[in-house]
Amino acid sequence: MSSVVIAGAGPTGLALACGLAASGVPVRIAEKRDEPATTSRALGLQPRGAEVLDRLGALADLPERSVRISRVVTHVDGRQMASLQVGRPTKLVTRPGLLMSQTEVEAVLRQRLSTLGVEVEWGRELLSVTQDDSGVTLSFPGEQLRSAWLVGCDGAHSLVRKAAGIDFPGVSVIENFLLADVQADLPLPSDTVSVWLRADSMLGAFPLPGDRVWRLMAPARPGATSPGADGTVDELTRQLRNHAGLDPSVVGRVLWSSTFRIHRRLASTYRRGRILLAGDAAHIHSPFGGQGMNTGLGDAENLAWKLAMVMHGAAPGALLDTYEAERRPIAREVLASTSSLTRMVVGDTPLARAARDRVFVPLMNRPLVQRLIWEQSSQLKIHYRRGPLGARLTERWALGTARAGDRVPDVPCTRPDGSPTRLHAELGARWALLLPALGDGEAYRAVAARHLGPDIPLTPLTPSTAPSRHVTLVRPDGHMAWRGNSTASLDAWFSTRLGTTRHHTPENEDT
Repeated sequence: MSSVVIAGAGPTGLALACGLAASGVPVRIAEKRDEPATTSRALGLQPRGAEVLDRLGALADLPERSVRISRVVTHVDGRQMASLQVGRPTKLVTRPGLLMSQTEVEAVLRQRLSTLGVEVEWGRELLSVTQDDSGVTLSFPGEQLRSAWLVGCDGAHSLVRKAAGIDFPGVSVIENFLLADVQADLPLPSDTVSVWLRADSMLGAFPLPGDRVWRLMAPARPGATSPGADGTVDELTRQLRNHAGLDPSVVGRVLWSSTFRIHRRLASTYRRGRILLAGDAAHIHSPFGGQGMNTGLGDAENLAWKLAMVMHGAAPGALLDTYEAERRPIAREVLASTSSLTRMVVGDTPLARAARDRVFVPLMNRPLVQRLIWEQSSQLKIHYRRGPLGARLTERWALGTARAGDRVPDVPCTRPDGSPTRLHAELGARWALLLPALGDGEAYRAVAARHLGPDIPLTPLTPSTAPSRHVTLVRPDGHMAWRGNSTASLDAWFSTRLGTTRHHTPENEDT
């Protein structure tokens, strides 16, 4: 019986497969397409998305091959009204946002997965799924197999979600949205996203890696039908002329174009029995704000370490319920924020357009607003304080502002052998113990090791700057699990919060 089968080899499925394989969990990843995609709607990585890939060992040379955006310039009625500075380091955000095609992200994830001994199974369309208490039966053309767990990362039209009987309620936000990747001689800065707003129309131009490559994006005119490939480009160049005063001849070769409908949908649950959902199979929303692919990567990382613990017998299957409890509220917030941003940018009513042009756009010139927007869009503010693994009230008072569920900054650390490293470089498939001083944490390490078992690595580290007087247990996804000064408290945390025991049985004997 295969331990875990993942349906879908997009960024979410690939990241999940990397996380599981790095943790020593046998995994298969099946994709109905015959080969990797060559085009994609998603544009790039927010700082948290890059951080996830880094922990997975899959960031590779993407920062060098991507476009680093420093500004988003917004024009209203042809006049520049705001220049939003993004990418500047803050106390929270130390990585830039990176623009590149989703296909580039998938490529580095596939490369990382291959080094872990797993290859994508192309042309493997999942036909049907049934489950029982002990596993999942999956039917492919010419083959049937059993798996302990199935994860649907197979997109908005997920067969896995439908087979599990999970509802996917929501609404359409924009009926027809147009995009095209083109080679063009646009007189625009190559580190700047340019946006034009006029009444109820808008146009965005995004620089991409390559020779004068730009992505043009705009909603279709109200009432317009899907225009087809040539009509899409014609409409985008028409809007380029109307908004920016640029002759359509500046657009040369068309690399790719598409039309699609923007929906806002959220799965009613992320788990049904032995079937789980992640990425677009669980949530879809407006591309405004660039949160989609990054939210899927966050799903994958959160699920990977929990599923690995269950598979290694270090925790019961009930731990997987914390995946939905932590990640579904994040998706719900993303759906709300991207829908609000879309309505504001598109200006679907006269009142919305007046508020956009006279209030929201001018506010983007204020440094405080710029920092708040940048930090919020980075996804580094995401925390799980209110989730089942977050800090309880007594712990909140005792530990001050840092609480269980918070993201732990990527601080410089020292390994037990004295060599320097950074915290997040030690995570991914590992847990970490941050100790006040090297050599002082053996008792804590022993407690954690008894609960985690021999299959789940644990790295003791000492922060190189401003060591805490507390011992901190850091989850593989970079969030604080526990903080304190008592081995008994740590022991109780594992038993009561993760449901771990000191006796580890194979997953298929204890779920």
